[in-house]
Parts: sequence; structure tokens; C-alpha cells
Amino acid sequence: MNQQPFKIDVSSRIQRLPPYLFGRINKMKYDKRVAGIDIIDLGMGNPTDATPECVVEKLKEAAIDPRNHRYSVSNGVAGLRREVAIKYKKKYGVDLDPETEIIATIGSKEGFSHLCLAMLGPGDTVVVGDPAFPIHIYAPAMAGANVIRVPLGNDQAFLDRIDRTIDGLYPPPKMLILNYPHNPTSMTIEPGFWEKAIEMCRRRGVMIISDFAYGEVNFDGYKAPSFLSTPGAKELGVEFTTMSKSYNMAGWRVGFCAGNAEMVKALATIKGYYDYGIFAPLQIASIIAMRECEQMPEQQSKIYQERRDEVCRGLDRLGWTYEKPRASMFVWAKINPAHYKAGEGTIDFCLRMMDEAEVALSPGRAFGEHGEGFVRIALVENEQRLRQAMRNLERALIPRQPNPKRQPVANAE
Repeated sequence: MNQQPFKIDVSSRIQRLPPYLFGRINKMKYDKRVAGIDIIDLGMGNPTDATPECVVEKLKEAAIDPRNHRYSVSNGVAGLRREVAIKYKKKYGVDLDPETEIIATIGSKEGFSHLCLAMLGPGDTVVVGDPAFPIHIYAPAMAGANVIRVPLGNDQAFLDRIDRTIDGLYPPPKMLILNYPHNPTSMTIEPGFWEKAIEMCRRRGVMIISDFAYGEVNFDGYKAPSFLSTPGAKELGVEFTTMSKSYNMAGWRVGFCAGNAEMVKALATIKGYYDYGIFAPLQIASIIAMRECEQMPEQQSKIYQERRDEVCRGLDRLGWTYEKPRASMFVWAKINPAHYKAGEGTIDFCLRMMDEAEVALSPGRAFGEHGEGFVRIALVENEQRLRQAMRNLERALIPRQPNPKRQPVANAE
């Protein structure tokens, strides 16, 4: 008797997710590396520089203590939350209650996703700029909410587009997701932007989530403004930060959500059901990072600034256009139209560059419709490797013209 194969029926939230646009690129990168090809990976914003030595030593010390091997607490140890409050006060002039207005998360991405689950459900709507970091789209969608994309900006015109969008919606959106310095475009704002955004959202009854993951990676004297430093921010929103970029601790997965006490409480409730908190030695080492490595974010920013300049010099030679970033660890560049093949989009272009230049780039289309025509270049390799990557792209896209053959000299008789 022939039995029908058993069918695994995944949830509707999984079925609603579109194909992962980075999938083809990641597979090709993996296959080439298995084949022994040295791919220069400028696609993922994965820091390659070392975590401060004193932080690593503290981790070792804390990991040896068996008292730290037990379950931690889902909202973060008290000392870590106090250190975040101290940092916000010192750096941004913001007063935060570490007991009610700060929670530690397993990286900002986990915290953001669980906050969406805590705050959103079917029938709710969020507004997000386009292009956008993928989780800003898919976390609300997985929570059951509708996502409306508005062409990205950093000025009054952008806020006016959002305001007009809200006018046409009933019920109004529940949440606005903003991300400056922006991933993927590196777009930045001035402090007055937050005042206008908060005024609009208060008037419209809309909450704000600020993703401030790149807030401490600043160039050329620019200082990214914190959402929470603006009067009225805590009334309607929260901000996410992380240890990943400023302290080279991406794999440690330590982040924070701070701001509105009710939103923090909702996130704490969800996390209480889902996890037992971050491994305690990681939290203890993170306290040392903030306490003893105060200059680290500025020092790391200088490294990224030099890498930015190296990439921009290469882009100039390629004839690509870009806004020189004032923050983040990316350069967002528009591909020279002459460098496409017929019928090629940015995803196919990036696949070809991995094949012909041995360089991995992030296609702008993977971040939204308005990212088509652009690539995101991560400043994660050292200057020598970045220089090589730009030379490889130049070699693949601007073939050298052969030298004309020298004409024989006629005999003079």
C-alpha cells in the first residue's frame, strides 16, 4: 500500500515572508570559499576588529566563577542596566530609570523583534522608510501587522510624506520605525528632526521606535543625536542600542532598549516567556566595556573613517555616485549605469561581481524597492583589503585597453 508523504504545514506568518534576497549571494559566497577562492566580503556589516582586551579578560574571569553559570534574568543584571543609564546621562544628557526604562536584549535585533511582538498584532499598521534594514519590515510582519513603506528621507519633506500617508489610513498607524544613522544608506539627521517627528507622532497618536545601532560610529566631527535626548521622546517611544559596533562585540549579542516604561515593560513580559537572559559573564564584561573603554567608540570611528575614504577613492575611479557618509559602517553607492549588462538588476550585478571581481557586495534591492540601482559596501575589512577590493571591481568593470602595436620603422635609404 502506497502511503502519501507526510506534509509539514508551517505557519501562515512563515508563508507570508518573501524569498530571502540575500540567499543566492550567501550560497555563492559559501561555494566559492569552499572551492578555495578568496572572496573579499563587503556585504555583511560584521566587524572584524578585536574586542578590547580588558573586556575579553573580564569575560574569562567571570566565566570561571560557577555562580555565573546559572540562569540569568531576562531583563539584564542590575549593574548592566545602571551602566547604560550612566552612559546615556553622560553622553546624551538623558535621565533613565534603570529599573523601569532600560532592558538588556540579546542584541538589538532580538529586542526589536520581540518588542514588535509585544506591541503589534493583526490589524495594526507600522510605517517604515524605504530602503530599510530587513528586520524593520519583517519583524512587524511576523507579528501580524501591516507594513507601509514611505520613500526614505531625513528632512521635513520625509515627515510630510509620512503625515500624508497617515491621513489616508483608518485606523491610523500604531508605530513609526526610524533608523538614524541609517542602515543601509548611512543617512544622518540633525537634532531638529527628532523634535518635528515627535510633534507629528504625538499629534497623530503614533509610537516611535528609534534604531540607534550606529549612533556612536561618527565621522568628520558629526555627532548623531539620540532620539531620547529630545523632550517628549520617552512619552511615546523607545530607542535600541547595541555593543556590537562601537566596541567590536557583534558576536557577543548584547543590546538595550530604553525609553517609555510601558513599552519596556511589554518587552520584558515577552522576554520573560521566551528567554532566561544573556549569559551573565557577557553582561559583566559589557559593564567593563562601557566603564573602562569610554574612548573606544571614538577610536573605532576613526578607523572606519579611514576605510570610508579608501572606498570613496575607489568609487571615484569607477565613476559611481554616493553621498560621503557622516556615520555608520557603510557606503551606499549608485552603480554607474555603464557597468550593467543588458537586463541586469542589482542582485544579478552583485552575483557577477562575486564571480568576476571576487568581491561580495549587498544589493540595494534587498533593502526595498527604492534601493534598486545601489549597493551597500561594508567597511569591515582593513584598508589594504578594501584597496584590493576596489581594484578588483575596477579590473572587472573597466577593462584595460591593449597598447597599440608599434609600427615598424621604415628603412631610410
